[in-house]
Amino acid sequence: MTVKLTWHGHATWSIDADGARIVVDPFLKPNNPSARATADDLAADFILVTHGHGDHVSDLIALARRTGAQVIANFEIYVWLGKHGVENVHPMNHGGAYSFSFGRVKMTSAIHSSMLPDGSYGGNPGGFLVQFNDGHDVYFAGDTALTYDMKLIGDVGGVDLAVLPIGDNFTMGPEDAITAAQWVKAKHVLPTHYNTFPYIVVDAPAFAKKLQRETGIDCTVLGVDESFTLA
Repeated sequence: MTVKLTWHGHATWSIDADGARIVVDPFLKPNNPSARATADDLAADFILVTHGHGDHVSDLIALARRTGAQVIANFEIYVWLGKHGVENVHPMNHGGAYSFSFGRVKMTSAIHSSMLPDGSYGGNPGGFLVQFNDGHDVYFAGDTALTYDMKLIGDVGGVDLAVLPIGDNFTMGPEDAITAAQWVKAKHVLPTHYNTFPYIVVDAPAFAKKLQRETGIDCTVLGVDESFTLA
């Protein structure tokens, strides 16, 4: 079994895990200025949602309605989706875990804010620690500052892959992301949430080189719609 992750720009990912198709934080063309794919282009059996900001949920309702995918999100987003006619939703909250067909998902804490596009309260933002059925552990930090809670992930063995925001300003920047990678004991890092808007322009290749040089942790900088495979 392999786990293949494809970056669609900003913080949107699609994952193929032994045939299970998962989308993380759908923000696609034309809403996402860096995206090439639209909500009509992606297949999904599950959709993971870290929080309610528009740059993570603008295409959530359209994708969920078209595909019938099960949305995995916090309780407040679960309620909001129900009001918009999306009923195939699994609510979670921080610290809780649940087993799905593709693996076990644990919702982790994130230090950020969360408001849905219509002004509704989006609940506490989060991330996801996913243990896929093949044994690979992948940490999606979500939009977050560096938080000492990340050390808890490292304390219980670390992760094969960490997907970390590096854009600064709204989330942690490259320096804090290097610390986060060490705290979660990541074997590999994929950067996310950068270069979409002027506020979050950073040099991702420079980050990758510094991470490897200072910590020995490998990092792959993907172009839009490029993929990385855990085998």
